[in-house]
Amino acid sequence: MTSAAQAEGDSEDQEATQEEAAAAFLDEERAAGSPWAVLSVTTVGALLASVQGSALIIALPKILTALRIDFLTIMWVLLGYLLITTALVPIAGRLADMVGRKRLYVAGFVLFTSGSLLAGLAQPQFHGLDLIGARLVQGIGGAFLISISAVLVTDAFRHHRVGLGLGVNSVAAAAGFLIGPVVGGVLTAISWRYVFLVNVPIGVAGSIWSVWRLREPMVATLHERFDWLGAVSFVVGLGSLLLALSNLAFPLLPAAIIAVLFPLAVVGLAVFIVTEARFPDPMLDLRLFRNRRFAISGLANALNGLARGAVLFILIFFLQGPYGKDPLTAGLMMAPFGAGFLLVGPLSGFFSDRLGSRYLATGGLLLSAAALFGLSRIDHTTSYLALGSLMFLMGAGSGLFMSPNTRDLMTAVPISRRGIAAGTGSMLLNTGQMLSISFAFPLVLSKVPQAIMFHVFLFGGGMATQPAALTAFESGIHQAFLISCGATVVAAAVSALRPAAPAVDPSRAAMAGSSA
Repeated sequence: MTSAAQAEGDSEDQEATQEEAAAAFLDEERAAGSPWAVLSVTTVGALLASVQGSALIIALPKILTALRIDFLTIMWVLLGYLLITTALVPIAGRLADMVGRKRLYVAGFVLFTSGSLLAGLAQPQFHGLDLIGARLVQGIGGAFLISISAVLVTDAFRHHRVGLGLGVNSVAAAAGFLIGPVVGGVLTAISWRYVFLVNVPIGVAGSIWSVWRLREPMVATLHERFDWLGAVSFVVGLGSLLLALSNLAFPLLPAAIIAVLFPLAVVGLAVFIVTEARFPDPMLDLRLFRNRRFAISGLANALNGLARGAVLFILIFFLQGPYGKDPLTAGLMMAPFGAGFLLVGPLSGFFSDRLGSRYLATGGLLLSAAALFGLSRIDHTTSYLALGSLMFLMGAGSGLFMSPNTRDLMTAVPISRRGIAAGTGSMLLNTGQMLSISFAFPLVLSKVPQAIMFHVFLFGGGMATQPAALTAFESGIHQAFLISCGATVVAAAVSALRPAAPAVDPSRAAMAGSSA
């Protein structure tokens, strides 16, 4: 064979390889479904959850009086959802990798909708316990929606547009936070039950839309066994730890039970670590943390949650206490935070596809740290212009951080492990948030009589007649925000250590170019 013929043959082989790669790329894209169709589904889920969270705060006074429940119980209406979601998101992510994303995302809609219906039907004779139970059902559904949402967007948009997809998806969460107080105020004026019941038609529509528009992007790995021991030990260990810490801030359980929860957490987490190291198909694959980009993104997520988990609650207390606003007005005055996130989040995601994640994510944390330091100086004489500006910077910093960091977390693992990656990231963020609440609220509330805080949080009206309580409250806020600022600076230092991964996966970019 002549050299010319050999060269021609090599060229034909190379073209055939490129055509096969392009065909595989297109098959993968078709399997994931239309990116914007997928985004329309995940947007409904994000909007549903975020509107519920901010609208519920406005409805709490009416719920408390209607169901005849106390301050601690009403706080567990809020915390119970976060606790169950935190414990279950890794399990939801693992199941998504095993049995498929679509069916579990639809199941999340169904469970969240069912929990909303049960919450809207809560009765006074149970004194809020049935409402807490309904919120736990909502939390189970929320675990599926939260953990699988990022997976669906990542699968659909692929590496060269993942940041854009995640950034646009964040708009729904920010928009929900903005309109939630308005929705809550309008619905509560009719009946507090509609704050929950309005989710039912939206959830039903979301379920139908998910079934119609989503495609299953991967073949279920039915040959893998589910790690039941790892799942149970994880829920027992982490759940016991977070429940015990939360009860230190809001004591709902007897002291004897709280004392048992701490050793139970140690045993549960020890069994979990041993199990995950030995099980061939672990529930939470700890080997993923050998990937530096994944490990740093996960740790930054946890530290960010620790830094800002209690911030919004503290600001609500501040607006209703030192500022003397009613719950609805206080909720509306939180709008600058959502506006900052709404404006910066999509842009940050878009640019992370071109510039990478290191500088954007780290810059977002530094911006949040500056805002938190400013918040550590506020008092009842601070103008709303100054306070609103700090809230806007805090929201912008969060938006600048979240999309690039999530992009790194999701693209650092193979497609068959994206469910675990998403669940792990959400678990680390939520764990940080719950730890934040458990340390921040004792700092803020420990020297303020419970009766005063009860009235301030549920009805507003200020603390002008209680100067000693006002001074103690503002001192606690300053300490909490300073600690949050320090945690954010540490998170920024960790984030800066992430490798400068290429903004666009070269192999996928080549495939996309070949298929054009």
